[in-house]
Amino acid sequence: MIKKITLFTFLLSLSLLGYSDNLEKLKAPQNFVIDIISADLDSPRQLAETNNGHILVGSKKGSEVVALIDKNKRGTYEKLVVADGLENPAGVAVYDSDLYIAEMDTVWIINDIDSWIDSGSETLPKKKIYMNNLPSETWHGLKYIDFGPDGSLYIPVGVPCNICLEPQTKDPRFAAIHKYVDGDLITVADGVRNSVGFDWHPVTNKMYFSDNGRDWLGDNSPSCELNVVEKEGSFYGYPYKHAMDVIDPEFGHMIPNVEKDFVDPIAELGPHVAPLGIAFYDGKVFPEKYHNSIFVALHGSWNKYNGKSGYKVVLVQLDKEGNYLNQEDFISGWLSNEDAWGRPAAPFVMSDGSLLISDDKYNVIYRVTYKG
Repeated sequence: MIKKITLFTFLLSLSLLGYSDNLEKLKAPQNFVIDIISADLDSPRQLAETNNGHILVGSKKGSEVVALIDKNKRGTYEKLVVADGLENPAGVAVYDSDLYIAEMDTVWIINDIDSWIDSGSETLPKKKIYMNNLPSETWHGLKYIDFGPDGSLYIPVGVPCNICLEPQTKDPRFAAIHKYVDGDLITVADGVRNSVGFDWHPVTNKMYFSDNGRDWLGDNSPSCELNVVEKEGSFYGYPYKHAMDVIDPEFGHMIPNVEKDFVDPIAELGPHVAPLGIAFYDGKVFPEKYHNSIFVALHGSWNKYNGKSGYKVVLVQLDKEGNYLNQEDFISGWLSNEDAWGRPAAPFVMSDGSLLISDDKYNVIYRVTYKG
């Protein structure tokens, strides 16, 4: 029997053929397969999945949030705008069937997003403000959001500078990760320069987060970080100390007078690699070594002069208690001869066990599956 192919499916397949050359440059471990499921997106950032398996995509530079819909369940996704008129809606999350969208200073909610998507309505769903008491500064202002095991919305606020102290002294919302409870922001992690990715260990429920290291201390210092929250409200060193042992030349002399316990990162990810989204692998399809370990998207350096760094997705392996074991490349190849044709931004584990990765330079979504 010959399968019927719709005109849309044919045109989509034809459009993706133009991406095959670069796709072949990507390297993954044996038996892993990388496909592009959606292209020509507007700087895609954070990803989320609805209860019905639709994919939501935030945007770094755009004004819309789109849904990717696989109507025929064949891995062919159509794009559907679910919200427009936004400014840099980089963050998206789904919780209790509702979609949450984060601009720099505002989080919106669209109730029962699956019902609207599946209805086929041509009128955009109603969105309403969930919270809007966030700083509006654009430097390190892009948001990454998610709901924790406690049911609270977690949201980071980066510092509006490379290295500074005054902003967070005047406004404690800066340089921290918070959770939103009963209309208030409660600080979960303090002294955090710019986190654009966090997730919770599937067993211990502890929160892990990436943090971007400061610039202009040379090509090889300081390293960007992966951290864990053992105690809510802990202090992670910024701006006095970076990575494991880099004392800041401008603010480090103040450390003896800082009445806080400094928490070191559990892993150094490398200087200037710009870690963004992270995702624990809580699926069952990938081999056992990946279970309860972390995928980290290294977006890539912008001011490293002697050899660019990052531009890959790494796997950080943890032991059964969640302690750091090692790290290794999972997918590389976005950087070729010092030319970066793509930049991975956010990994996301789907309910079927596959891994999605957004690329806000090549403007595509990759799907990684295991064929072992």
